[in-house]
Amino acid sequence: MLWDLTPSPHRSYSSAVRDPKTPPATSRRFQDELRAQLPAAIAEMRTGKILPVDLAQASIGPGMAIYSRYSRVLEANGDPVSVRAALSLINNVLAETLYEFVGEVDEYTRFAFDWFQQHQFEAGDAGSAETLTMAKNTSLPGLERAGLIELGGGKVRLLHWQEYDPGAYDPRRDARPTVWEGTHHLIERLNTHGEIGAAMLLTRMSPELAGAAQDLAFSLYDICDRNGWARHARDYNGLIASWQGSDGIASEAARLRSEPEQGALPIDVD
Repeated sequence: MLWDLTPSPHRSYSSAVRDPKTPPATSRRFQDELRAQLPAAIAEMRTGKILPVDLAQASIGPGMAIYSRYSRVLEANGDPVSVRAALSLINNVLAETLYEFVGEVDEYTRFAFDWFQQHQFEAGDAGSAETLTMAKNTSLPGLERAGLIELGGGKVRLLHWQEYDPGAYDPRRDARPTVWEGTHHLIERLNTHGEIGAAMLLTRMSPELAGAAQDLAFSLYDICDRNGWARHARDYNGLIASWQGSDGIASEAARLRSEPEQGALPIDVD
């Protein structure tokens, strides 16, 4: 989220709350401490009930706590780093934290993540897409076979979740399950069948795939919010908002399937 960086008299981030006896810090040290400490705070917030729409605002507190522990934070030329500039730096570290995991997921998802930032679900030049596939160690035919893109007429387009075929997707039988595909199938199930639909798909996902899908939804929400893509942002925020409910239903379904209560039928997840 791009925060309102206008200092507010209601915020407790001004120099009035800082101990003048503490030594100053450089902007570089401030940023290093943000990168060292803010990711843990963000991870803790994400395990609670913080939604993507609220995460950026919630991250201000831990970030400004670092800023406020010094009497001053100074640029290399000796000028003070203002509250506005500090919030901008926190915003940057939040983005770095949310996007960092993408480097560890499958190459198809890495391609889709970068392509989405440029084109959303609109068509783009196939030549540019081919260049990106080389950087991601994948290929356009491979992405098409995986069901992530539509290719033709010199254009490439990411498929929207509304175009996904739920009957053709089972991550347990997919030779190359992708985080991108899993995330958008979850959105499709949620938007067509509610939390129960998403839960039934979660029961078919490995914990690693489900966790990465949740991470991707947070990251894609942030991209959409920064760019004003409200329609897509709602999909990703909605998935996270429903996650706790869907995950609870999935856990109960798995329990009933493995240990059905006497006289009760297990939930069919197939």
